Amino acid sequence: MEQLALTWGPTRTTYTVAQLNARIRDLLGTEFDDIWVAGEISGVRTVSSGHCYFTLKDHNAQIRCACFRASLRYLKFKPRDGVAVLARGHIDLYEARGEYQLLVEALEPQGHGALQFAFEQLKRKLAEEGLFEAARKRAIPRLPRRIGIVTSPTGAVIRDITQILSRRFPGLHIRLYPALVQGEGSIDAVCRAIEYFSSSNWPDVVILARGGGSLEDLWTFNEEAVARAIVACSVPVISAIGHETDFTIADFVADLRAPTPSAAAELAICTREQLLEQIGVSEHKLLQSIRYRLAMAARRLQNQGVERASAVFHRNIGRQQQRVDELEYRLRERANARHAAGRKRLEELAARLRSLDLRLRFAAVRRRLDAAETALGQLARLRLTRARGGLNPLIAHLTQLSPLKILERGYAIVTNQAARIVKEPAEAPAGSEVNIRLAKGAIAAKVI
Repeated sequence: MEQLALTWGPTRTTYTVAQLNARIRDLLGTEFDDIWVAGEISGVRTVSSGHCYFTLKDHNAQIRCACFRASLRYLKFKPRDGVAVLARGHIDLYEARGEYQLLVEALEPQGHGALQFAFEQLKRKLAEEGLFEAARKRAIPRLPRRIGIVTSPTGAVIRDITQILSRRFPGLHIRLYPALVQGEGSIDAVCRAIEYFSSSNWPDVVILARGGGSLEDLWTFNEEAVARAIVACSVPVISAIGHETDFTIADFVADLRAPTPSAAAELAICTREQLLEQIGVSEHKLLQSIRYRLAMAARRLQNQGVERASAVFHRNIGRQQQRVDELEYRLRERANARHAAGRKRLEELAARLRSLDLRLRFAAVRRRLDAAETALGQLARLRLTRARGGLNPLIAHLTQLSPLKILERGYAIVTNQAARIVKEPAEAPAGSEVNIRLAKGAIAAKVI
């Protein structure tokens, strides 16, 4: 009979840490997919991979943020500590640490101070790339036949430019590319207009114009995309943004900056009267030049006979001088060759004379004798060393057999008056004198 397992209480659901973090990430990503967060940037850190990490904080809380390289390159300005921003992105969970973070896809500065900061940051970046250098900029054509204008089709700007161009030089070809110069879509509109004139090669010069306004109103012309479109344009660009005191990034990268749109029209081309005056001056100078050339030609024609004879004479003299120069060159070359041969012969004789010098021979003999003497000395020292090696054992053996070694052990040698060693009492009778030899010194004694 089967037994049924009974479970009491609620069923437990068990997650691994990775499963739990993945579930939380999905929930956060679904709930907070596209949000805007306001705060102040802190702790900016850009790593070698190109990703940027920082913290958004306010008075009471903070959140970690990550901006990957693909999104960082399209930001209006790079994150910097202390800047108040609006960050757009979605919430994600970094599973390795179990921390949630905001993946930033866009940044917008808050307030005028932030806009000025973004302006200075982009200005510094483009300056480091050399886009503001005068050597990069092109000269504006002196007499352009076709002028392209990028501005709003309504308002006073286009009216002022066309009136001034018509008054200064009637008959010019003018083409307007209507574009938004403020607000959403203005950046793309201005870039498309510049790219159109660049690719069509229709204009000789392009005027990029807008009336005055606040920093926010002029911000389209502080965008990096607009600046790079100006740099990439195939024809020179005149920037005329705002009033004389207004400066934008477009002014710095353009080939020429005009203080106002009206001034841009005046800088684009001179007046017809100025051109006619220049033509008159050139015509006068041309007539003077022609008269001078005719006078010089008449003078040459008058003196042609004498000058021709003189020219023939000078040519003949020149040929003879050339012949003399050639002979002088050959003579100098031959003299140099003989001098070189004589010097080589002298060096050979000097070498032979040095080889016959007795002092050199004596020196060679002396070197050989010194070498022999050195060899004999080494041989003698070797033999002496060997002999000393054989003699030392003999000296050691003889020393061991010496009677002096016995005396050192406390014995003595007694000799009688006849200097014979006393071996028995009869050899030293009573009353005779004997000599006792010790290890160190001797003693005179008398036998009792």
